Amino acid sequence: MMTATILVSGGPRGRLVSGEPMARHNSWRAGGAADRYFEPADIDDLAAFLPTLPAAEPILWIGLGSNLLVRDGGIRGTVINTTIGLGRCEWIGDGVLHAEAGVPCAKIAKLASKAQRGGAEFLAGIPGSMGGALAMNAGAFGGETWDLVTRVETIDRSGQRRWRGRAEFDIAYRQVRRPAGEWFIVAELAFKPDRDRQGEARIRDLLGRRASTQPLGLPSCGSVFRNPPGDFAGRLIEACGLKGERIGGAAVAERHANFIVNDGKATAADIESLIERVREKVRAAHGVELVPEVCIVGEPA
Repeated sequence: MMTATILVSGGPRGRLVSGEPMARHNSWRAGGAADRYFEPADIDDLAAFLPTLPAAEPILWIGLGSNLLVRDGGIRGTVINTTIGLGRCEWIGDGVLHAEAGVPCAKIAKLASKAQRGGAEFLAGIPGSMGGALAMNAGAFGGETWDLVTRVETIDRSGQRRWRGRAEFDIAYRQVRRPAGEWFIVAELAFKPDRDRQGEARIRDLLGRRASTQPLGLPSCGSVFRNPPGDFAGRLIEACGLKGERIGGAAVAERHANFIVNDGKATAADIESLIERVREKVRAAHGVELVPEVCIVGEPA
């Protein structure tokens, strides 16, 4: 197995290595290595590091890797992982939470519930972190991330940081258009009082529904495809008889057809091939073009 190599000492305060196996950093547990991999110690460390990169250097930002498929040939350029150093999460006003990009969504749901604030319960069902949730307007159980956002802080390659209001973004179902060359590093989220104090009960109910309907025991990325307008991707896939469909170590989950699981032996190529097979069969049977939610990155083996 490839192991990472420390690139420099006396440089960034965070962890900077070459050859980092990306299977360690995505929930499918598959894929090749990154040329360079950086875990900033904090936002200041990140802001100092970014200007040191060549102007043409590709950058991939990741969090918990729950919506990511890294191809087996790995990633050219630099991967920046926010989950270690960008984890600050605290109340800064009446019902306003400051959450950095690496904070798990589930943690935000729990903090809001404990503070008797409502509207965050759906975040308990999102297995990723705030940066990714902002980038794709992640949602679950009828809630969406940007319903809670008042403003965000972004950073660019020069290390410049900017606060931007919600109105500056084009927000839609599972997609957010942001200024080119800027990435999310902080969100400020506003919550209403949970007057009936039922937040914890709602979270338990949502997690129970998730456990009973989703294949949580095997590596997956969560839902693979967006729901098409007026329908459900899982219903269309199941109607094609694709539950249990397999390529190598990748299989369409029996419990929920919009999940593809890794039985422990899947390559990224197995998973990507199965994604395309599902799309082809749904297109042929229903005339519907399924759009992947998952971000597929890197080079083939």
